[in-house]
Amino acid sequence: MSDRPKTQTLHLSDLCQNKPERPGWSLTFGATCAAAAAVCLDEQNHPTPVTLQIDGQYPCEIEIQWNAVDETTRRFNADPEVATEYGAYGIASLIMPHLTNLTVIERSVKGKGCGFDFWLGSIDNLDTLFQRKARLEVSGIRNGSQSIIQSRVNMKLKQISPSDTVAPGYICVVEFGTPRSRIIEKCRT
Repeated sequence: MSDRPKTQTLHLSDLCQNKPERPGWSLTFGATCAAAAAVCLDEQNHPTPVTLQIDGQYPCEIEIQWNAVDETTRRFNADPEVATEYGAYGIASLIMPHLTNLTVIERSVKGKGCGFDFWLGSIDNLDTLFQRKARLEVSGIRNGSQSIIQSRVNMKLKQISPSDTVAPGYICVVEFGTPRSRIIEKCRT
């Protein structure tokens, strides 16, 4: 676990900027994910910043800030399912380097029995950054209870099982209603 402080404020706009903690991140995709996350948080009537409760293996609170949501952004994110998925990608990509020293470096290939969204690399050692240190499966819930969150975690743990021999895995479920995130690490088998 990282020895970095866990009570800082993170801004969704960081997903659209070159940052040392996201050297392999697409800024275009980051802008899409940041906008979707802002819409999801705004539609739950959260103020900015809002405290994101994190439980699981990295219990803490992190403040999340975002820019005001305009009507163009709201219309572009009108599909709640897609906005929730991409918003969860944004939140997960924002908090994972802070909590684990691992960052998104590559999108995984669908249909290869992987069952996860992204490859993670270590930001502590730039020589090994792009060596696929871990897997990350992200899931978003617009508004749900603790039992719904845990049910989704269990489903995702099962989903990534076919690739358990490849690398350790992380499940990050983001629930926008509270808001909260549950992060679970699954060791390599």
